[in-house]
Amino acid sequence: MKHHIVTLGLAPFLVAQGLYVRQKTPRLPEPAGPRQGKQGTGPALKLLILGDSSAAGVGAPSQQLALSGQLVEILSASYNVSWMLVAKTGYTAKDLIDLLYGMPQSPFDIVIVVVGVNDVIKGTSQTQWQKQLDQLIQLSIEKFGSPRLFFSGLPPMHLFSALPFPLKWYLGKRARYLDDILSKHLYRYTNCQFLPMNMPFEPAYLATDGFHPSPNAYKVWAEALAIEIVKEAL
Repeated sequence: MKHHIVTLGLAPFLVAQGLYVRQKTPRLPEPAGPRQGKQGTGPALKLLILGDSSAAGVGAPSQQLALSGQLVEILSASYNVSWMLVAKTGYTAKDLIDLLYGMPQSPFDIVIVVVGVNDVIKGTSQTQWQKQLDQLIQLSIEKFGSPRLFFSGLPPMHLFSALPFPLKWYLGKRARYLDDILSKHLYRYTNCQFLPMNMPFEPAYLATDGFHPSPNAYKVWAEALAIEIVKEAL
């Protein structure tokens, strides 16, 4: 209750800070490079990456150094990976749901979902978040032939250097809240797995905008995902 009162009192200041950060923070583009392909030898593995700007690789100079490129590079040492990236800057869980409705049915073994930061920023409620997670999971099952779903946890937004205090405090608190709901909600599903965002958020792991991952961070993230995917595929 105390935190709620404090947040209400800060609301006008938080809005002003948010507008200031939006104006001053450089808007990095989604990197160029392929968003689908086939790579490697060995057993077939069909991989789909869905999500927001981090899934799209913002902060990396090319898709090769972003999440998709680094993950496919690792997996292709053991598998013949057919992969696809469907992601866009600004996407919320609701945007992903709308996207999935329009996608054709196509089987995938693994689907990685990266979403939540924009839900933090846009104020998605607990009820909306849980309902939308259910919709995302159900649609993925229907569209992609009951794949194994990996949901990446939300990053520690209170460590984003682009955000001033108290905005970073508020968004960090909201990110931890949605992240906690996500991790607990996925226990309801046998085909879903939560992957916490465990990496050192030092300057080398943040892009030049102080908000998105750097290639170093994408490497750590890709390695953590690959370990879990290989466990599942064995």
